[in-house]
Amino acid sequence: MRDEAWGEYLRQSPEGTELLAWWQQVRDGMSRTDRDAYGERLASLLADASARDCAAAGFGCTRRIDRVCREPSVCRLDPVMPTPAEEAPRGEREGPVQGACGGFHSFRGDFTVHVWFSGGRDLHRAVFWHDMEASTVRLWVDGIPVGTAADLNPYGHWLDGRLLVVQAEGPDDHPLQSYGPGLPVTGIVSVLIHDTAYGSTQTLIPGPHETWTEPHVVRAGETLRVYATPEARIADVPDRILSLRSAPE
Repeated sequence: MRDEAWGEYLRQSPEGTELLAWWQQVRDGMSRTDRDAYGERLASLLADASARDCAAAGFGCTRRIDRVCREPSVCRLDPVMPTPAEEAPRGEREGPVQGACGGFHSFRGDFTVHVWFSGGRDLHRAVFWHDMEASTVRLWVDGIPVGTAADLNPYGHWLDGRLLVVQAEGPDDHPLQSYGPGLPVTGIVSVLIHDTAYGSTQTLIPGPHETWTEPHVVRAGETLRVYATPEARIADVPDRILSLRSAPE
């Protein structure tokens, strides 16, 4: 049983215990408050939670998003801090591994929650709350709301453990814009980039000749290169090259 397997760990983690209790009583919690308030409280708890806390609370992980942790004997152990060269690409750490996976997911009825920790050191975490009833996505990074004015994809990824990259709605007046069922955002998309070094966020909006259907952002030294599609990335034909501010010491 999950609670028995994680019991010893939870007795030493007040953050994990509180997260577990709040998540287990989600329906009662929503009956006492509105959906947005419940999501904000959950995001606040997740801002202080570790990857092991998420596993102990029963969230699905990068191995299987629809199942609780299957290897608590490994995942509940203290994490082994990687060297910079060993950092997981894009922050996607998959278990079983000491300290648990780098991403977690769960759902209740008509909303989902996704949590992505940055790199192998979990210095930052992004929390996506997707309310399918209201057709809205909210995002918090380290407990701070991000992208409140943008319609976001309910997923994103970390770049170098510092930058969070998320697709967002593209401009309505783009000549190749498209809409349709099954699209998390529009066919031509914008790109939201949050820089944890400065706590700053910018949304890159494609121009009429920039057909960003599946944009990729790549860091090259002190620049960011924005490619319209995976094919453009392979061919190394970026639409934009942006300067990246050096992280403050």
